[in-house]
Amino acid sequence: MRGEFVPGKPPAMETNRPRLQSARPKRSGSARGPLILSAAADRHLIPSDPIPSPGCVEVNAGIGFSLASPKSTSYKCGSAVSLCLRTIRYVPEKSKDKIISDEDVLETLLKIFKALFINNFSRQMDFLALLPEVKSEYLKLLTIQYKRSKTTGYNHQSQNIFNPEEVLFNTLGFSITRDRSSLISAGTGVFVTKGFVPKGAVVSMYPGTVYQKYEPIFFQSIGNPFIFRCIDGVLIDGNDKGISKAVYRSCSKRDQLGPFQMSDITWLTPAVQNPLAIGQYVNNCSHNKAANVCYQEFDVPEYFPIELKQYLPNITYSHDMPMVLCRTAQRMM
Repeated sequence: MRGEFVPGKPPAMETNRPRLQSARPKRSGSARGPLILSAAADRHLIPSDPIPSPGCVEVNAGIGFSLASPKSTSYKCGSAVSLCLRTIRYVPEKSKDKIISDEDVLETLLKIFKALFINNFSRQMDFLALLPEVKSEYLKLLTIQYKRSKTTGYNHQSQNIFNPEEVLFNTLGFSITRDRSSLISAGTGVFVTKGFVPKGAVVSMYPGTVYQKYEPIFFQSIGNPFIFRCIDGVLIDGNDKGISKAVYRSCSKRDQLGPFQMSDITWLTPAVQNPLAIGQYVNNCSHNKAANVCYQEFDVPEYFPIELKQYLPNITYSHDMPMVLCRTAQRMM
């Protein structure tokens, strides 16, 4: 048996319909950062969890989030994005609203991003030629990796290339994918297909263009169920189609520095290079499906390695805004 990711509270706290709730209360004194989905703090997640859906565990979100099913005809955060503000949670301190620390989130992201980078090392040579010290460090890591696998005669040109889902499994111990949701009329969902997700683990990221509350998003929002609204007015457009897709691509090209990509654009395509960047497809919990993940904001530090920014699935709409909003999701149950 397998089950779907569902963010939020236990089922006793939910109605029998998917609920749209505020992503975060207003925060002060800190920059906004990536939205991650993390596993619930009191439960592990494995493909054999007793949730009726053949094959894997579905990820479902609940309170603290504002997500809509891509195929759902109700509760959509389209042009009427104010409808997303159903329930507002009071959080006295930012630190009390986190499942895991920012340091742990950063460690996880660096771990998986470095693994993805090394896995596709031969295709990174163009800009590594501009960063000889960085190239030297990764060559050392590759040498250690091959020694551990008892491989002799190392040559990065002949390394085995794994797909991103395999890299995720080999690095964090689980893999996730998009599939038809086990929730009724919920469209696409996110599932754990392999391995074991420990409580508090980062399981996905909410991709998209980040808009400040004063920036234009009307036309992008029409018929768009993927707009995530935070209580302070910041919006994340996680739609991978139409105008939203064109805007994200344009902003990503705008911020590119020569061969260095400042954001990931592959989440807009079927061939996703960051396997965590599918958080926009995580459905809300329901009366029958308890939440098993929750959202948490994370500020990308200024010293984040430039060679790994190609895996960050967020971009700011305005060029003069710092790119610090990356939304991740963590297991909480």
